[in-house]
Amino acid sequence: MRASLRLTPLALCIGLSLSAHVRAQKMQDDFSLCPLTQAVPEFEDVPATGITLGKTPLDRAQSPTDIEGDTLSGTDVAPQFQGNVALRRGDQFLGADRLTYDSEQEHYVADGNIRYQDSSMRLTAEHAEGNQAADEHQIDDLKYQLVSRRGNGESSRINLHGAQGSLHDSTYSTCDPEDRHWELKAKRIDVDSAEGFAVAHNAVLRIGRIPVLYVPWFEFPIDERRHTGLLFPSASNSSRNGFDYKQPIYLNLAPNYDATLYPRIMTARGIQLGGEFRYLGTKGQASVSGAYMPHDDLRDDEGYDKRYFGAFNGFQNLSRSWQARVNLLHISDPRYFEDFNSSINGISVYAAYSDAGLYGRGRHWSAGLMADHWQLADYTLSEVSLAYNRMPRAFFSWDQRLRPWLSAGVDAEAVRFQKDEAVFEAPPPGAPFGTQGRFVGAAGSRLDIKPYVSLPLEGASWFVRPTLAWRYTAYQLDDQLAAVVKAKSPSRSQPIGSVDAGLYFDRSTRLHGQSFLQTLEPRMFYLYSPFRNQDTLPAFDTGALTFSWGQMFRDNRYSGADRQADANQLTIALTSRLIRESDGRERFSASIGQIKYFDDSRVVLPGEQPILAGKSAWVADVGWAPTDRWTFGGSYQYNPKLRQKDLVSVRGRYLLPDDGVVNLAYRFRRDVSDQVDFSFLYPVNDTWSVVGRDYYSILDRKPLEQVLGVQWDSCCIAVRLVGRRYVHNREGELSRGIMLEIELKGLGSAGQDTRKTLRRAILGYNRGDLYLVPPETATAQPSTDSDPDPTP
Repeated sequence: MRASLRLTPLALCIGLSLSAHVRAQKMQDDFSLCPLTQAVPEFEDVPATGITLGKTPLDRAQSPTDIEGDTLSGTDVAPQFQGNVALRRGDQFLGADRLTYDSEQEHYVADGNIRYQDSSMRLTAEHAEGNQAADEHQIDDLKYQLVSRRGNGESSRINLHGAQGSLHDSTYSTCDPEDRHWELKAKRIDVDSAEGFAVAHNAVLRIGRIPVLYVPWFEFPIDERRHTGLLFPSASNSSRNGFDYKQPIYLNLAPNYDATLYPRIMTARGIQLGGEFRYLGTKGQASVSGAYMPHDDLRDDEGYDKRYFGAFNGFQNLSRSWQARVNLLHISDPRYFEDFNSSINGISVYAAYSDAGLYGRGRHWSAGLMADHWQLADYTLSEVSLAYNRMPRAFFSWDQRLRPWLSAGVDAEAVRFQKDEAVFEAPPPGAPFGTQGRFVGAAGSRLDIKPYVSLPLEGASWFVRPTLAWRYTAYQLDDQLAAVVKAKSPSRSQPIGSVDAGLYFDRSTRLHGQSFLQTLEPRMFYLYSPFRNQDTLPAFDTGALTFSWGQMFRDNRYSGADRQADANQLTIALTSRLIRESDGRERFSASIGQIKYFDDSRVVLPGEQPILAGKSAWVADVGWAPTDRWTFGGSYQYNPKLRQKDLVSVRGRYLLPDDGVVNLAYRFRRDVSDQVDFSFLYPVNDTWSVVGRDYYSILDRKPLEQVLGVQWDSCCIAVRLVGRRYVHNREGELSRGIMLEIELKGLGSAGQDTRKTLRRAILGYNRGDLYLVPPETATAQPSTDSDPDPTP
């Protein structure tokens, strides 16, 4: 027979609510060490239910309720089912030994071997009864097992009244029921499923058998809806900040915007208040963040008392082709990044960068109108070292193939540059003895246009791409800059011609019983551009590019439009690859190339030497993967003129079983750096592993960062203890700190976020990171890996 019976046990609320805190984690919990034991095993004798038929909770309201049993007695008004009673509705199944249902009173009673399952959970109980008219239910002595996520527990009684419910003597854990490493137990949990939150009374967290946390009352969410409340705190200790404690406070202001406050105490520095406001719209999003410290005990004698930063980031889609973007950043003083970033990245940033603009992109074009600003973030430098602010900058690019053998394009830019301290002004004639000169502001405008045409001729195994371009650059300078460069409106007009050609040979071969495709790829690139004297042109945003493989195939060795190098040169390069045909993986690659300069390249920046006729440094790159676990790579540049190496980079990686990894790298650039970097994650066994990094500067004879830690990872709990030493200021002083994190999988973690620190320090700590190519740093914005500051 069929009846309109609804049974909605809320044991699931325990698991949903207590695990809701960790849904936003970037790295998923790893339960691979967990045994297959479950608190409530699968019901093997249950016939096909809505779960196996693909039903979901959304199907319940439209689904009828079917009840069947071995025997049926009673009356039509109050039927009684005996033996193997089975109730089905949508994705729900309820089994019992006996079930009585009074259709007039809408009261039901189920007894004996009660089993319930749906798409989210399974449970067993001894007794269940309720009234459908009053929407009241009670379930006694139950055990539950979550299905949609890991979690299990018990409850002595659940009372439900509509959307309200109470769970008595309830437990929750993600551990194996026979091996409870941790368990959360509450005397009572009041649940409001309509509002999406619950209140726990007298909750105790036990690790093993030891109670480590008692909370008499706390409120928490039970679904994806956001609620105002406390987030998990973070705590750490270091020689620089002392004991560092931060307690985030989340504010749910509206469905599409929220805020988080970050009160923070550092025993060596003082009190800091940080915050973040986030907005999400249908066509854009934005966030405002900042932090303020009214008094810094470590800097009170250096003039850096009040410390703060503010940042605004956002975008708005205006149409399919146009978008507005804003990234603003301001800091209180040049030491801010150094003091409040807990990695060596804090001392690598010399400026805070802000920009705002309107950007468009189409199939063959891109354009924009923007402005940017630089703020000094290195106390060892002066404002003179900052780049020019571009206020504003307009640019346009177009590139389109007009015919199969003809393409054309243009790159155009108009910029207004200005800078507060740009030009040195000497003391006026007749000034008193000892009068110092000073740097004064300067400004100027630049127009740069570069149209070009190309003939892309190519076949299956060859290509020839001749290109002809013409570059015109004109300036309008203020009096200060005009006095320096000896011209008010200098300009440059320069043709550029190039031919890029290459061949592609391949053959099939076999090595060690496997099929490979071997390639041979010679390439030639000829570049010609006549000399134009550019000594009267300022250098607003132009710098010499670091010599590398890619630069050998560019038509200008400078970034920016202030210099266009003259050239009469030929690049000759050769690349060979070995590609495994079974999966397309490149097992071996080797490239070598050199530039032949037929004439001197005389265009230079101030203080730079011209390039004399002859040969450039040899550039060589090699990559080799002898097995799926071993990977080697190297780069080498040898300067035949100086008869010495300009660059050496050697790297190797070995992937250990059980997600272990060992990295070793050596980097040398003449007169710049000489560094070795060793990092590893070594699994001792299934649960214990050791992590470490030694990043050492041979040139400075000191470590840049050292990390050593130990991890213990079980089915449902993980503990990470990490010690660190790293350079934290530009004087090269080392800061020391110890980080401890205890992670209760499925519940949350206490302590500092050690995994974020280890992912940054050890390439491959998370295996997915091995296949991510980090973006090039194109601006001076600081890294976001500060632990755990909400700094930009």
